[in-house]
Amino acid sequence: MSAEDLENYETDMELALYREYRDVVGLFSYVVETERRFYLANQVDLQVRSAAGEVYFELALADAWVWDVYRSARFVKSVRVVTFKDVNVEELAKAELDLGGGPGFSR
Repeated sequence: MSAEDLENYETDMELALYREYRDVVGLFSYVVETERRFYLANQVDLQVRSAAGEVYFELALADAWVWDVYRSARFVKSVRVVTFKDVNVEELAKAELDLGGGPGFSR
């Protein structure tokens, strides 16, 4: 396998992963970013802990999807992450579909 073949393979895998993300993002309530992974989840519990003068974060996710091109199964029942780095948790806005004659809507 040449370097170009490998690069094309990785590009195709990233594109497939993005398409999967686009298809599943509406199923989840939260986006979670850590230094190593990006997750979608429906339940998030973030706890700030301290031990020996060090602060760390303990993160528990339920009903999650993991952005990882190398995982064959990206849907997971639960995830536990312990990290000393920043954690970002955002609640996703649910798109409201107005299919019936609201203001400015014409059929």
